[in-house]
Amino acid sequence: MQSVREDADYIIAEALKASLPDTAVKKALKEIPESNGKTVLIAVGKAAWQMAQAAWDELGNDISCGAVVTKYGHSKGKIGNLEIYEAGHPVSDDNTYIATSRCLELVSDLKKQDRVLFLLSGGGSALFEVPRVSPEENQSITKQLLASGADIVEINTIRKRLSKVKGGRFALLCKPAHVFTIVLSDIIGDPLDMIASGPAYPDSSTTQQALKIADKYNLILSEEAVKLLKEDTPKELDNVTTYVTGSVKQLCVSASESAEKLGYSPMFLTACLSCEAREAGSMLASIAKDHFYSNKSLAFIMGGETVVHLTGKGKGGRNQEIALSAAIGLNGLKNCAVFSVGSDGTDGPTDAAGGYIDSNTFENLKEKGIDISAVLKDNDAYNALKQSNGLIITGPTGTNVNDLSVLLIKK
Repeated sequence: MQSVREDADYIIAEALKASLPDTAVKKALKEIPESNGKTVLIAVGKAAWQMAQAAWDELGNDISCGAVVTKYGHSKGKIGNLEIYEAGHPVSDDNTYIATSRCLELVSDLKKQDRVLFLLSGGGSALFEVPRVSPEENQSITKQLLASGADIVEINTIRKRLSKVKGGRFALLCKPAHVFTIVLSDIIGDPLDMIASGPAYPDSSTTQQALKIADKYNLILSEEAVKLLKEDTPKELDNVTTYVTGSVKQLCVSASESAEKLGYSPMFLTACLSCEAREAGSMLASIAKDHFYSNKSLAFIMGGETVVHLTGKGKGGRNQEIALSAAIGLNGLKNCAVFSVGSDGTDGPTDAAGGYIDSNTFENLKEKGIDISAVLKDNDAYNALKQSNGLIITGPTGTNVNDLSVLLIKK
């Protein structure tokens, strides 16, 4: 019989495989009308390379030119005549600005008969940027928001107002050409104006909301930044058609199917998880205690995106904190495990995709003198999980549809 860890590894691998954008991108391309003019491809996000490769496989030399902008380490080589760039995430850097400026050059001076294929995935907010404030302030504001515990919608409400390409502005720069956007969603509910801060979608957020968020998190802003927060964003765009190709719900469904193949009875709890990472881990441990004496194997599945309030200076990410937070409650519950993984293969500023713990993790760490509560306070889940062989390392996956968190009870 496979171990619980082997079951977890299988579920992760199969769910990620099923969420790759290749088939979905090719299907969306078949719905896009042909063009008598140029076709410019711009792919942005953590899954940009995989999406661009799928588009090239389908269209080949029908693509006149284009650029791919993805996170460091996420490119897998050359694609046709496309220019490949890697840049900073979760904070923009000089390579971000160089790559984005090149994208803008490629879509400048287009004619009405031309078209832009805009392939968009999570991470685009950092990877696709020409700031309206200084690069230094742009980076500072992003870091403040990431450390504050603000959710992704709040973060993007601020970022799009400080950008020349976010909040629908990229689509305006493509005019009079039509922009066909294919989106791989990484935000709960698929709000198209928030995914990658909506470069080619009308903005639904308001200046009042932006100012309220800045006040809520006590952001340190220059006078120029405050002035920009008070400016409105495009509310209508007549040159954009958008297709959504994937979401966290599909990731959860794939995990449920894989768990069922292994003999678990899957229970899909939510695809809208949105809370503190530690609370999610604690909740999964509580569910384990309730159902531990079941006479059948159970898998409880959740998807979404949690947040972490930084209280220490350790190393980790939200998925690692979910897993480690469950370890105390799972102590002694034989053949129970919790794992949580970022579908893009990265979790926080680490090389891990997430974390795994089981009924033995608490005692294993205790024997090594590691106090889980103290570790969580210092946000150092990475190093604790490393000590318990609990890091999940997948490398870049080629997709990005939020996070998957699973409790396994094996009988």
